[in-house]
This record gives sequence, structure tokens and C-alpha cells, in this order.
Amino acid sequence: MQGEPGLLLLWVTRDREAALNMALLYAKNSKIHGWWDRVHLLVWGPSAKVLACDLDLQEALAACLEAGVEAFACKACAEGYAVGGQLARLGLEVKYAGEALTEYLKAGWKVLAI
Repeated sequence: MQGEPGLLLLWVTRDREAALNMALLYAKNSKIHGWWDRVHLLVWGPSAKVLACDLDLQEALAACLEAGVEAFACKACAEGYAVGGQLARLGLEVKYAGEALTEYLKAGWKVLAI
């Protein structure tokens, strides 16, 4: 997370419409259109479970990653839902996120929770 602060999208909702039409869409477009130089996506809580089971969300995540969004998932959540392996196969780094979120906040990143 070195360098200038950017945007962290904190995706926590299990609502797939909010994920498709806000979190993932905005993340991808932010990179494609240069609205933010740095865009990171954190999959946390119920979003981990829904992402592991929903092909449309997986395709939208792949488009984000292809556009240059950096994404990771909360390991505690992934373990709790037993989806860590599935999330890793989708290209997410699965790691503990509490300290990471704190570092983003302290470093001046804009955090948008969905």
C-alpha cells in the first residue's frame, strides 16, 4: 500500500445488486476512466460468501482485476464461510483485514463501504 492514497471499496453487503451495480462497477470504471489512480477492493463479511457462489459476481470481479483494481478478501471471514480456497482461485489475496483496513484509514485513503 505504498505510494499516494487512493480509493478503497469496502464490500460487505450480501446484496448482489449493490455489488454488481455499485461496488464492482464503480471499482472497474474508476480504473478504466482514471477517476482514481489507485483502486483497491476489500471483500469482507457476507460479500465473501456470496462472491464464492455467484458466477455473475465472479465475472464482474474478473473485469475489475483485468482493469487494474487490486483486490483482497478478509481471511477470518473466508474461513468462517469456508470459502478461502474459492476466493483465492478467483485471484484474491486472502489475508487478515482488520490491521490492513486500519492502515488504509491512517494513510488517508478514501474508504467507500458498500
